[in-house]
Amino acid sequence: MLSRVLCTVLFVGALPSLAEASQGHISVVLLGATGDLARKYLWQGLFQLYLDQVSSGHSFTFHGAALKALEPGQMLMFDVLKKLSCPPDESPNRCAVLKDQFLKLSQYHQLKTAENYTMLNREIETPLRQEGLKEAGRIFYFSVPPFAYTEIARHINSSCRPPPGAWLRVVLEKPFGHDLQSAQQLAAELTSFFREEEMYRVDHYLGKQAVAHILPFRDQNRQFLDPIWNRHHVERVEVVLKETVDAKGRISFYEQYGVIRDVLQNHLTEALMFLTMELPANVSRAEEVLQCKLQAFQSLWGLEKNSAVLGQYQAYASQVQEELQKAQDYISTTPTFAGVLVHSGSLRWEGVPFLLASGKALDERVGYVRVLFKNRAYCTQSETLRDAGHSQCKAKQIIFYIGHGALNTPAVLVSRNLFRPIMPEGSWREEVGQSDLLIFGQPLSDYYVYVPVKERDAYSVLISNIYHGRKDFFITTENLLASWAFWTPLLNSISNQPLRLYPGGVENQHLLDFEMVSGEVAFTMAEPLELLNPTRLMPSDFRTIQSKFRQSPLVSAWSEDLISQLASDMEKAASRTVASSGQFHLALSGGSSPVVLFQRLARHHYAFPWKHTHIWLVDERCVPLTDTESNFFTLHNHLLQSVRVPYFNVHPMPVHLNQRLCVEEDRGTELYAKEIVALVANASFDLVLLGVGTDGHTASLFPHSEDGLEGAQTVVLTESPVKPHQRMSLSLPLINKARRVFVLVLGKGKHDITTLLSRVGHEPRKWPASGVSPSSGQLVWYVDYEALLG
Repeated sequence: MLSRVLCTVLFVGALPSLAEASQGHISVVLLGATGDLARKYLWQGLFQLYLDQVSSGHSFTFHGAALKALEPGQMLMFDVLKKLSCPPDESPNRCAVLKDQFLKLSQYHQLKTAENYTMLNREIETPLRQEGLKEAGRIFYFSVPPFAYTEIARHINSSCRPPPGAWLRVVLEKPFGHDLQSAQQLAAELTSFFREEEMYRVDHYLGKQAVAHILPFRDQNRQFLDPIWNRHHVERVEVVLKETVDAKGRISFYEQYGVIRDVLQNHLTEALMFLTMELPANVSRAEEVLQCKLQAFQSLWGLEKNSAVLGQYQAYASQVQEELQKAQDYISTTPTFAGVLVHSGSLRWEGVPFLLASGKALDERVGYVRVLFKNRAYCTQSETLRDAGHSQCKAKQIIFYIGHGALNTPAVLVSRNLFRPIMPEGSWREEVGQSDLLIFGQPLSDYYVYVPVKERDAYSVLISNIYHGRKDFFITTENLLASWAFWTPLLNSISNQPLRLYPGGVENQHLLDFEMVSGEVAFTMAEPLELLNPTRLMPSDFRTIQSKFRQSPLVSAWSEDLISQLASDMEKAASRTVASSGQFHLALSGGSSPVVLFQRLARHHYAFPWKHTHIWLVDERCVPLTDTESNFFTLHNHLLQSVRVPYFNVHPMPVHLNQRLCVEEDRGTELYAKEIVALVANASFDLVLLGVGTDGHTASLFPHSEDGLEGAQTVVLTESPVKPHQRMSLSLPLINKARRVFVLVLGKGKHDITTLLSRVGHEPRKWPASGVSPSSGQLVWYVDYEALLG
């Protein structure tokens, strides 16, 4: 069969010869070949690949596979194949011949058991051996639910790998997990069967022509963009995907994922990375592109609950009850609309707001990435008397128009008062016709407008990139986990947040408009919010508790409100101290709990007297200060690089001396103790911030520590039960000399130790935190509801 097909293709001038000239054979296996995605996009994309590459020297076979039995599965699959179409510029004769050959090269397989996979491998190898064709590689496209990935991967790895010298490319469709933990688990399972270079995770938005052109556009227009592609010139960036359809028919999926997991965590985030990443020297080198993208992820600020506004269209609740057979009193808290404010800490983008927004049942179907530039011009001449197209007073923007909307085509638009862009002539053409269309309030004539010479479906683009091995169009494991690490904290914080209900379509009016206020976002239009479930207590039902804990003041609230209160109390203490003595000496603990506090201080407390503040470390891990495990590294990333503390006022612990870590002979503890005595009056810090570990440790003073719990030493070396074991820490006697000590305790994981500490007396040998008792200063406990109440 294969030789007959090749001879026919030879007849239409596609191949010069048979096996002698072949660059090898490629077998494409589409798993889930009768499913919705395959029917709508994938078979058409594979046919387009065949049309494009039939003259490349490779020969092809296409294997559709599913759980269905042979006869019904074959019938369903070939019903789809018979409806495949050629692009308009393909000649009818060539189209008819190649479509006929594509059908002859395609066959259906039932893949249900290990024996089925063994048989598939045999059916791939036998014809090639008979025809004397060398195997170039195999593509396995997983158009199946992620729960099936592991079993299929195991079978492919054991039975269907190509022979040595041939490549394997495994294509995976989202969703890639539900949060960071599930994504890590799925990634671990897949990497036990496939190498990283063999996996191609698809985000079909990376195949959208406007999105795919962001990096080439930045590269080709470096001369114009280099001076203005930064925080000094960019006012804001919007990445938007609006849909008019609702989730009806997809409720079982949507109720699990919602709009953030479905669209923002992947499609919009990937587009944002193309905008914010540093350009590699060579944008054609996948490794360089992926590394720069990862660095862009790492510079993003963490998201808080107030970084997002959420909505749900009104009909969604009844659709959930109907499709999932839920009771009438079932309330869904799944958002169908989200607007999220993202910030980057990179030098290029610091302070620039990135707005990501998407939703169902909105007023129009459109997608775009919009870069709006600051406008510092004042135009003296009347607007009616000047050249409007090049006026410096008009908005300056670059828009990557993904599709639909007013233009109804992918496009790149650049304001005429910016620059005339360089575009590749073979793939993009300038649209010169004047139109009365308005794009973001400006006539189309105000822009240089470029559209693709040939529009291509996203899946056709991505399947072509799979064939060419272009990994930069796909999601690596490292980038996937970086994305989930960024989004998961927000998803956790909003799980019970009330949603703004909206009617859908044009009736939404201003209900979903939102604005940026002090680094947060909020709906512009006030609306009285009701609890979705009046019988269930929500965070807003609780007021801050102020009482006593271990005979000292206790402040308790939900974690976000607690952090806000703590940050405000720290600012007040700092301002009062600076007003009275001119300086404020603040000692900060490491660990995970203070990170959200550092972020809060950096983003919301502009009146904090940083200029007069000395920052000290309560404890440090014995690693280089540039190590991600270092407490100073965390402090620098989340606070110091965002505030203006004088360089000489920052006092990291000297754990790294003489090119070695925490060696007693280097006397690092003595150096730090002398520095404290020299700069801090009476060695009494103005404020010490502590945390509490699940074992009752505080600072790096652990149960039964030999040093630091008592005695004259002020700075000590200690041993932690977890890695890195060696630590440097302020001693308990020094901590207790402070004028104020604030202890922060967050999360359900701290409930047991919180309960225990509320009952025990002064027993620092067993529980060092119980020994915190300032001799003449104030002690305040800040404990969130989860730690306090469980």
